[in-house]
Amino acid sequence: MMNEISTAEEQVSGLVERITFFNPDNGYSVVKIRVKNEADRITVVGELGGLSEGEYVHCRGQWVYDRKYGKQLKVSAIEIILPDSLAGIERYLSSGLLRGIGPHFAKKMVAKFGARVFEVIEQNPRELLKIPQFGKQRLQMVMDSWEEQKMAREAVLFLQDQGVGLAKAMRIYKTYGAYTIEKVKANPYDLAFDVEGIGFKSADAVALKLGFPAQSPFRALAGLDHVLQTFCQEGHCTYPQEALVAATMELFSMDQDTILQALQQGLIDGHWVAEVVEEFTCIYPRSLYWAEAGVAHELARLQGDECPWPADLSQSNASWLERQVQIQLSASQAEALASILKHKLSILTGGPGVGKTTLVNALLKLFHKARLTVTLCAPTGRAAKRLMETTQCPAQTIHRLLEIDPITRTAKYNHEEPLTTDVFIIDESSMIDVVLMHQLLKAIPTTAAVIWVGDSDQLPSVGPGAVLSDMIASNTIFTVHLTEIFRQAAHSQIILNAHQINQGLMPIAHGLKDADFYVMPKNNGQEIFATVLDLVVERLPRYHHCSAIQDIQVLSPMNRGELGTIALNMALQKKLNGHARLKINRLGIDYAVGDKVIQGVNNYEKAVFNGDIGWIESMDLENQSLSILFDGRSVSYEASELDEISLAYAISIHKSQGSEFPIVVIPLSMQHYNLLVRNLLYTGITRGKKMVVLVVEQKALKKAVNNDKIRTRITKLKQRLQRELSQKAI
Repeated sequence: MMNEISTAEEQVSGLVERITFFNPDNGYSVVKIRVKNEADRITVVGELGGLSEGEYVHCRGQWVYDRKYGKQLKVSAIEIILPDSLAGIERYLSSGLLRGIGPHFAKKMVAKFGARVFEVIEQNPRELLKIPQFGKQRLQMVMDSWEEQKMAREAVLFLQDQGVGLAKAMRIYKTYGAYTIEKVKANPYDLAFDVEGIGFKSADAVALKLGFPAQSPFRALAGLDHVLQTFCQEGHCTYPQEALVAATMELFSMDQDTILQALQQGLIDGHWVAEVVEEFTCIYPRSLYWAEAGVAHELARLQGDECPWPADLSQSNASWLERQVQIQLSASQAEALASILKHKLSILTGGPGVGKTTLVNALLKLFHKARLTVTLCAPTGRAAKRLMETTQCPAQTIHRLLEIDPITRTAKYNHEEPLTTDVFIIDESSMIDVVLMHQLLKAIPTTAAVIWVGDSDQLPSVGPGAVLSDMIASNTIFTVHLTEIFRQAAHSQIILNAHQINQGLMPIAHGLKDADFYVMPKNNGQEIFATVLDLVVERLPRYHHCSAIQDIQVLSPMNRGELGTIALNMALQKKLNGHARLKINRLGIDYAVGDKVIQGVNNYEKAVFNGDIGWIESMDLENQSLSILFDGRSVSYEASELDEISLAYAISIHKSQGSEFPIVVIPLSMQHYNLLVRNLLYTGITRGKKMVVLVVEQKALKKAVNNDKIRTRITKLKQRLQRELSQKAI
């Protein structure tokens, strides 16, 4: 609980010594500042996410008292300033804020120029070459980063004058760069369209301060788009117009006529597209409309030609095919194999242990005998790696297959330059959103056959759409749904319990010493937290002779809260890698050599994508950079880029899709109430390869198993497929 000490605003200036907490969603930070003539560091709290250790700041705010953490300055405004003492200047220069300068050259620069060093950098930077071994390349790095920081300070000051907090101001500057002030003055509502993490409310506050009227068409347009994008972030491709207008009116207190006029103007300008979906007029973001329509169009194109394999494969019976592949198949698998070979497009789906991999390997043998070229791909790097391991054939991510350009985000391969392959086998297809599926289909030649493999009962894609489910539901693409659990898989309690849960039945935990599935009931979140830490750090590595970091993965339903990934990561990092000497701090998190990390966004330039897991293998404190190993490939990051990654000792179940881990530990509590859904738990359990441990409140486990009310995503792909593919048949 926080109590106000004084209503009067006070001002303090000092050195940012440590960022002890940072919330990436809103920039809220807890920062320790060293103030001149104060014996103890003061604690500053607020939206300070743009700060870095080593910077000097001037803060305005009110003193408050937190019962747990004591006296704190709650900041209302903050300004980054340059230090004036020699010690402060040296610390600032050695902090990594200027590229090319670390502790070594910082000391030399202060020794050479003293308090004049900033003046030298600003007015006569070539004087720095008088420092031994400084070099022209280092000079250019310093000049470039100094100019960037100068522009950033000017832009941030302007934005702060408009009431924008430091964290958001830095995010805006990162998007617009040198044009920040010009762009914001012209139309501040563009912030909501252009800058990730800047919502309508932040843009609106800036606009109103700059004098834009509350009922302006710019405001209505941005408000509508914000609400629509919010719906699409929940997985929808579109949303009913009536509900969209009503939500915008209620949320932003705008009159209906203004909103309807803005909606019509947005439709005329091509910003959105209106379409009837199940008798309701719905509004699509333009990109999602064309992606969804494009998927249906491309599937109709691909369904047209003959199968690329010899006729004897399509016409052969199941027993002959089984003899050809020399793989023992069940009757249902042999029949499925024969049926797939009669169709140019097909879907192979089913839960764990039902023989999808066996069937894929049988198909590969037949295709290789027929001298067909086959491309194997999956949505994520880990899924592609697992596909390669199970088939002993090359496999790659869809992004790498298409060679998506890191700058334009467009694929090299498309209609004009299609891929040259006879057959495509696409694994973990439930993870593919509508935009990525459209890009992939455009690159597949009309003569090729496509086989999608996946589990339609798992969580849908993180991005918009429910592509695999819609394809199956349309009944326009041949689908094999395997259900028989095979003898070898039937020995696994992981597989049996995954099917139990998928049928709405509570998991069976026998408690045997050498079992691969355990349920550990606990009374509350604190007990669950302590047990998870004990399992990961002590018990599982000791008993199974495995690596706590490499082999064990904690999967949580959510990121926030006592049992969320953030809290678990901080605790696990401290216990498993707290001894590491080399560390780089970014936004309140110490990253160290040996840490397990996960990429949070698609970075096309680095060819690292959302959900990829890696390990920090080295770091350079002098240049404030580090190297992360992703699937055997080293990728370099500057400290300023570390907001793209997070610790990955614990990750969300959503982020785990397409991955497989030797040992999985899942905490489940009533704290996760809104996410206690059957397909979420099912997805988490099926990530475990050798062992799964559920540490749960029994009430939470029961709720998750019984709750099959999956929120239906609003799409029109099913109907588009039925219309497009039926027309093709005619």
